[in-house]
Amino acid sequence: MRSEKSLLPKHRRILEGLGENIRLARLRRKLSAAKVAQRAGISRNTLHLLEKGTSNTSITTLFQVLLVLGLESDFSKLAADDELGRRLEDAKLKPTRSRAPKTKKNS
Repeated sequence: MRSEKSLLPKHRRILEGLGENIRLARLRRKLSAAKVAQRAGISRNTLHLLEKGTSNTSITTLFQVLLVLGLESDFSKLAADDELGRRLEDAKLKPTRSRAPKTKKNS
């Protein structure tokens, strides 16, 4: 088993929250961990680690589980509203003046 990657506590909580959301979605659908793991083509232990929010689960595994739960459309929403990126992009697009505008001389 690979060692778990180091994450800041704040980021670890985000992954744990995602795992909990996946577990709750599975329970709402009244699906056992064994059934979801089988349909996703992963081991029950891997599903357990995903639901715990461990950081060494692959993105493909996450997608397969979301697919089994009927939540694959949620996957396409990741980073869709990139507010920070848009603000950074807009900042680069704004014209900046490097010098004062020219004044007309009256002759």
